[in-house]
Amino acid sequence: QVQLVESGGGLVQTGGSLRLSCAASGRTFSTYAMGWFRLAPGKEREFVGVNSWSGSTYYADSVKGRFTISRDNAKNTVYLEMNSLKPEDTAVYYCAAGVSTAQFMEYPDGDGMEYWGKGTLVTVSS
Repeated sequence: QVQLVESGGGLVQTGGSLRLSCAASGRTFSTYAMGWFRLAPGKEREFVGVNSWSGSTYYADSVKGRFTISRDNAKNTVYLEMNSLKPEDTAVYYCAAGVSTAQFMEYPDGDGMEYWGKGTLVTVSS
């Protein structure tokens, strides 16, 4: 069993930065692919990015070059560094654990993820 708790959300102006954290409990954290999804008002949940257990990363085209995912297995924590934020990045951001990066890529709506956090709200003002 893995529990995920996100933090770091908040209100930021266009062009600003935020870093989200996702702290995981459980001894098998390092074996999971860890990623982020987001849910914006009136939209479906969408894939943001994923970090494999070996450190490989993949991103949605909408955030590529602006967002960076990293993980610290010793701290059981995965991070989402968000730069050059835009109003369209406004959403609740969810951390998720999956069995592989392929799962994140094949199911960009998050279907079948092993574990989810409760989310943290990011609001980007124009």
